[in-house]
Amino acid sequence: MQRWTNVELNTMPLYLTEADVEAVLSPADAVDAVEASFRHIAAGQVENRPRYRLGLEEGRLAVMAAADLELGYAGAKVYSAFAEGSRFCVLLFDARTPELHAVIEADALGRLRTGAASGVAAKYLAKPEAASLGVIGCGWQARGQVDAIRAAVPGIERVVAWCRTPARLAEFCKATGAEPAEDARDAAAQDVVVTITTSRDPVLPGEWLSPGALVCAAGANNGRSRELDNVVLARAVFVCCDSIEQAREESADLIEPVDAGTLDWLEVHELHEVVAGDVRGRESSDDIVVFKSNGIAAWDVAAGAAAFERAREQGVGTPV
Repeated sequence: MQRWTNVELNTMPLYLTEADVEAVLSPADAVDAVEASFRHIAAGQVENRPRYRLGLEEGRLAVMAAADLELGYAGAKVYSAFAEGSRFCVLLFDARTPELHAVIEADALGRLRTGAASGVAAKYLAKPEAASLGVIGCGWQARGQVDAIRAAVPGIERVVAWCRTPARLAEFCKATGAEPAEDARDAAAQDVVVTITTSRDPVLPGEWLSPGALVCAAGANNGRSRELDNVVLARAVFVCCDSIEQAREESADLIEPVDAGTLDWLEVHELHEVVAGDVRGRESSDDIVVFKSNGIAAWDVAAGAAAFERAREQGVGTPV
C-alpha cells in the first residue's frame, strides 16, 4: 500500500465529495464567500468567463471559469446535463503557482453558492423591515435559497412556498419550516420573492407583487426560459444582475423586456456595484427591486475555495 508523507499530503489535490462539501460549508459560510466575491469583482480583481455549452448526443456539457486574484484562487466548473440528471465538478487552482488544490463534486456547492447570491441580494436590496420570504418552486435549489436568505437576513420570520406538485410542496415545507401557499399569488405577495423553477414561461406576474418587494429570479438561465413577465420589469425601480455580459446571452427575463422596449440594458446594473457602495439600489421601502441571477463562475471559485480551506483545516476529503 502506498504511504504518503506529510509534505505530499499538503501538496496533493484534495477530492471533496458532495457529502464533504455539505459537512464543511454552511449557508452562512457561502453567503460570506459570495459577498466577498462581489467585493473582489468591484475592485477589478476578478476575471469571469460566462458559461458556454457544448452539444452532446442527448444533453449538454457546460463550462464556466473565473480567476479571483485577491482571493488567490482560479477555477472552472464543468458539468454535463441530461434529461435524467446532471453531474457537476469544480477544479480549484492556485492563482499564483501551478498547483491544483482541489477537485470538488459541485451539486451541493452550486446550491449553496446560488442561494448565497440571493442572500447577498436580500441583505443589500430588501427593504429594511422585510420579514417574509415567498418561494415559487420547491426543488433542490429552492432549499438553498431559503437557507441562505435566512442566514443573510435574520429579520425573515415567515416563509411561504408554492409549487405545482402538492407532494413536493409538503415535503419542502416539512424540510424548511415553510408554510404552504394556497396559490402562487400568496407566495408572490411577500417582502422577498424568489423564483427558482424550471418553467419555460413566466411564473410571476408583476401585478402580484406588493410595494417594496425584492424579486430574486434564480431559475432560468438558458436564454429561452422566463420566470418574470414584462410587468415585473416595468414596475421595478431598480434592476440588477450578476453579470451583464452573461445576462445578454442567458437571461430571457431581461433580453425579452429589452427587445419589447420595457427595459434598456443601460438601466441594468450588476450586484457588485451595490455591494461595493457604488450604486445605491433601493431608494425607498416602496420600491420594487429585481435581482436576476444566472450564476457565475466567480461564485463557484469563492465557494469552492471556502470549502477547500475548511476541509483542509478539518481533515475532511481525500488526497488524490
